[in-house]
Amino acid sequence: MTTKPAGANPESTALPDPELAKRVANGDHEAFALLMRRYNQPLFRAARSVLKDDAEAEDALQDAYMLAYRGMGKYRGDAKLSTWLMRIVVNEAIQRVRKRNRRAEVIRLDGESETDTAATEASINQATPEQPEQGALRVESRRLLEKKIDALPDAFRTVFVLRALEDMSVEEVAHALNIPEATVRSRFFRARGLLREALAREIDGAFEHAFVFAGARCDRIVAGVLAKLDRSQAPDA
Repeated sequence: MTTKPAGANPESTALPDPELAKRVANGDHEAFALLMRRYNQPLFRAARSVLKDDAEAEDALQDAYMLAYRGMGKYRGDAKLSTWLMRIVVNEAIQRVRKRNRRAEVIRLDGESETDTAATEASINQATPEQPEQGALRVESRRLLEKKIDALPDAFRTVFVLRALEDMSVEEVAHALNIPEATVRSRFFRARGLLREALAREIDGAFEHAFVFAGARCDRIVAGVLAKLDRSQAPDA
């Protein structure tokens, strides 16, 4: 085994995926570290789209990486390395869901979701509880979006994350999830529609609180107008 220092040099970071996979298959730990850094974000997002839990998604990603490392010698380049890794991660995440729930079918990426559409829409459109002011609007918007993505049906959610967040092609997602391309298109379209409806409901609910004019400002205006009225009605006006 050719274990190397963890710090990758500038030349190694430019390695194309096929060469990177070859080095990992030969036991090169530096190449493996580079591979993980290159694909950590998309693979974590994929795992989390199934598990809906950050910590469990990290555990699933680590286990999937171990499976990928041991099986790298079987990678033949028929698909992109990222797609090959994605399939391993998604399968690992699905297995964790099945073990967690002990049901015959918990998440179905190869068929229709068991979640009733009406129930799903009711869940995704639940109002987000009001939270204390925590700073930047961007942070709050991200949290809201993540919550609504989590509320999508299992199969829709994973397709949406891979297509919208990771910008994977329809063909790549179909290969990674082992479903038809037509299914990828229809689920992505449906997921996007559900998200738009859910976010629109949140925005509509916030309209009445926009540009609130109450409290001290309201009192100040009332007092000012009454004062002007009194002055205008004075005998010497």
